[in-house]
Amino acid sequence: MMFLGLSVTHTLALVTGTLAIPSQQLNTRQQPFKSTAITSHAEPWAIAFLPDSRVLVTERRGNLRLVDQAKKTQGSITGVPAVAYAGQGGLHDVALHPKYAENSIVYISYAETGTGGAGGAVARAKLTLDANGGGALSGLEVIWRHSQRATGGLQFACRLLFGSDGALWISAGEINQMTPAQSMTGNLGKMIKLYENGTAFADNPFASQGAVQSQIWSLGHRNPLGIDWDAQGRLWEVEMGPQGGDELNLIERGANYGWPLVCEGKHYDGRTIPKHSTRPDFAAPKAFWVPVISPAGLIIYKGDLFSSWKGNAIIASLGTQGLVRATISGDTAKEAQRISMGKRIRGIREDKDGAIWVIEDGNNGRLLKLTPN
Repeated sequence: MMFLGLSVTHTLALVTGTLAIPSQQLNTRQQPFKSTAITSHAEPWAIAFLPDSRVLVTERRGNLRLVDQAKKTQGSITGVPAVAYAGQGGLHDVALHPKYAENSIVYISYAETGTGGAGGAVARAKLTLDANGGGALSGLEVIWRHSQRATGGLQFACRLLFGSDGALWISAGEINQMTPAQSMTGNLGKMIKLYENGTAFADNPFASQGAVQSQIWSLGHRNPLGIDWDAQGRLWEVEMGPQGGDELNLIERGANYGWPLVCEGKHYDGRTIPKHSTRPDFAAPKAFWVPVISPAGLIIYKGDLFSSWKGNAIIASLGTQGLVRATISGDTAKEAQRISMGKRIRGIREDKDGAIWVIEDGNNGRLLKLTPN
């Protein structure tokens, strides 16, 4: 049995949007890039670029590394809080404050232990770098938490992204609890929009309701593991479905994406789930996959190095052991290519020069810089 979309054993047709494409017909040409290995890590999860082109890499056991890409060396950042390392939990994402060059503030997301199990948390701290290739976090402040916890250590998500308005976005997984994704009394299975200090953003659709509802931008999400802006300033998101039904969504203000009431996949025990077509009141995905690709990260490519990819969604895929590229036209999307890399890909980012960086999943997962052949 496939569990949590982490492996692919099906031989069914791939479905993207409403178009079924036999998997043997997918474009799997030779890699259109050269791959340069920079460093290796123990269960790396996320990447962030410092202004001087050094790279922050999170490792799930709770380590934050500082990578010098020119020297291909790495040091340690101390001051990371204790994490709940179990299942899918641990140290997750890292993001820089929009004014990092002035204030040196970084944000991290992670799983933490508490009453009832584990839940996701987001904290901010000042990063001070030292002359030895490392540094320290200080003044750490937790600014957001999942509103409930659960045992099992699953589906935290907690990707971080800043918007042009300075807002902090958090993709909050439903920690394998399903029904709370539809509940407005909690923040599980939601897209969250906050000010930099963790207070709810004033233009949130449910701001007038106060409490946790004021944090919520959209709801009905399962395990949203990738978020990014397109050139028009629209937010796109990829999330893991259960047994089938991975989704690429265009995130709209106040929209409900339906989990667990609708899905293009089915439960792991074989129980069916109504399709999105049965509930037009829910926002349907712009592309979906049956069987799964197990998406773990997302960029909407904006650079010039891979000019033919501009505006495309590039998805880090665990299940296909590589990248999945989807074209976007207006508010529609369609898979265009799968690029095998022979390893489960956990994270993806684009640097200021248009190079694409990825991290491999698992022990000895490499940080790779991808540039055109």
